[in-house]
Amino acid sequence: MSLDTARPGPLGRLGLLVTTRRRTTALVWVLLIVGLGAVAPKVEHELSGAGWQADGSESVATRELVEEHFGGLASHAIQVVVHSTDGPVTEGEGAEVIAAVTGVLEGESRIASVVQPMPGATLSADGRTAIVLAGAGADTNEMVRVATDLKEELQGLSTGGVTVNPTGSSLLWSDFNEANLEAMLKSEFMSWPVTLAILVLAFGALVAAGLPLILTLAGLVASAGSLVLINELVPVSIWAMNFAMMFALALGIDYALFLVVRYRAARAARPDDRSWAIAQMMDTAGKAVLLSGLTVLISLSAVMLVPSPSFRSMAGGIMLSVVFVLAATLTLLPLVLFELDHRINKLSLPWSRSGEHRSPRFEAWGELLWRRPVVWGVAALVTLVALAAPILGLHTAMPSIKVLPEDASARVGYDQVQDAFGDGAPGTLQVVASTAQAEATRAVLAADPGIAGVMPATPAQDGHDLVMVQAVPTVDPSDPGLGQTVDRLRADLPGSAKVGGAAVENLDLKAQLDESTPLVIGVVLALGFLLLLVALQAPLISLLGTLASLLSTAAAFGVARLVFQEGHGAGLLGFESQGFLDAWAPVFFFAMIFAIAMDYTVFLLASAKEHFERSGDPKDAMVGSLAHSGRVIFAAGAVMVAVFFTFALSGPIPPKEMGVVLGVAVLLDAFLVRLVLLPVLLRLTGRAAWHTPAWLRRVLPDITFAHD
Repeated sequence: MSLDTARPGPLGRLGLLVTTRRRTTALVWVLLIVGLGAVAPKVEHELSGAGWQADGSESVATRELVEEHFGGLASHAIQVVVHSTDGPVTEGEGAEVIAAVTGVLEGESRIASVVQPMPGATLSADGRTAIVLAGAGADTNEMVRVATDLKEELQGLSTGGVTVNPTGSSLLWSDFNEANLEAMLKSEFMSWPVTLAILVLAFGALVAAGLPLILTLAGLVASAGSLVLINELVPVSIWAMNFAMMFALALGIDYALFLVVRYRAARAARPDDRSWAIAQMMDTAGKAVLLSGLTVLISLSAVMLVPSPSFRSMAGGIMLSVVFVLAATLTLLPLVLFELDHRINKLSLPWSRSGEHRSPRFEAWGELLWRRPVVWGVAALVTLVALAAPILGLHTAMPSIKVLPEDASARVGYDQVQDAFGDGAPGTLQVVASTAQAEATRAVLAADPGIAGVMPATPAQDGHDLVMVQAVPTVDPSDPGLGQTVDRLRADLPGSAKVGGAAVENLDLKAQLDESTPLVIGVVLALGFLLLLVALQAPLISLLGTLASLLSTAAAFGVARLVFQEGHGAGLLGFESQGFLDAWAPVFFFAMIFAIAMDYTVFLLASAKEHFERSGDPKDAMVGSLAHSGRVIFAAGAVMVAVFFTFALSGPIPPKEMGVVLGVAVLLDAFLVRLVLLPVLLRLTGRAAWHTPAWLRRVLPDITFAHD
């Protein structure tokens, strides 16, 4: 059937539109990339790393009170640790360094107040360690920038016998961002050559292999520039760009792979009609890509349910990059393919078969699964369940100081504070109460077994009827015992008292994540199922495809427990185990893994439905889907695994967690779930997999994948 007798679908018409209006399409993309690209280089400086808080929590309310009424000496204040090895730090050379530190801090307009070291509070008993406090005169995001701007100058004040190391939560995020950026750039540098090599093998031609990378680069530049502009209105975490870089690279390659393979096959089928090839590609592979992109966006949108700025901006950043990559895939890529046409096969490898869409090897694999479904299905299921079993003992907590390199300023200062003032000193609690309940507040704090010391009540600087009492816990900020202490204090303190501090903000965020995770998982699963149901019009296989995604996710977290909680392979990967998995990993990684898993599900089942619509034969649907999409899923999975595992080889713990968890998840999902378990389910369910009740058919929109 030709285009003369069969009108292309909506996406086919879109493909034809961008190819008939090539100059307009190209001009729009050039303006978009140049315009947003002009501000894209500012992304690392403009975005911040803060926002890790539970909005509406008691600790955030406490921080806001301290910031407003106590000279900014809140959790995001900067602590400059001055340590002397040659005697009292307040005398001689040490006194000169403290004066120089004070001068630097007072010269920064974003610092609200500077408090000198005080005996019994910020001057150690031996007199060798002092803390100069710099009150926050800006929000948490801006104070991270202040820390970045000042830390080198402050460290430069060190002398032979006196060291200067700024620390505190703002410095922690500044140092982490620096280490994370270095790791990200190293990982990207490592992943691109590996990715290109895999793509060359998959496409069999250098020109065709380069298209996904160019497409992804366009999407990344556009999304980076957009994040800078959005940051002018709403604070955006630098993590948004980091995750967006990784995710856009992986998805952009996936989408381009799917479309280019389909276009080459269509051109081989009709060598004299490239317009038909574009329409055919868009109406089949383009539709699957669009549905996949919508699935990714829906999965990540569920993270917005977590009331934390960092999570919302990270999810928003990834979603923005997906939108740009999706737009480039469905508009820019058809234009480039139309213009290059057969030249995409330039610089082909000797064994390349550019027009081959049906893979004989994956067809043979499909035939094998059809003959022995139970054997292969049970083997895949047992493997996944065995890897998932350790998840039952998984523990999570907010990142500890161990996420930083040992020579980072924030970690050195942290260790010096602990040595001089006690294990709990870096996690000092800040309790704000009414003036009338000041003594009662101090009494409760002093009597609590989890508190090592209580400082005198400090009245509000602006005359407000408030006092702040600071208390040093007996345990390290990452010790589970701190949470028990905070819970006890909140139950026993007077009614006006609010408990906060950097460590408590982490505890409140952890509690919020624990509360939000089941909701996010439930919403992701429900929305993923509904989208598959709309796309496939088949309730049974939509449900099985959704549930199968849980297996690879659980297995990935089972492996994550063994690696990051138990420390297996810590030496190989170059990290120091914290004894737990970071608390944000389950909710955020689940959404990311599910999005990727459903990506492959859509590719495979869209191809299966296309075959079933043509033949009505369950075997043709199962074997044909593997024959036509198996190679693409295999290549795309290999690319994603390469991209994610490079993140596991460099940098601090959180990127390593991301690389290992996502890499293992893709490895298992692409090669065990999508290429073994899901085809086996198609085999065992037969025609029932594609059955649609009459009432449901009347409700759902009419979506088909078969276009001749």
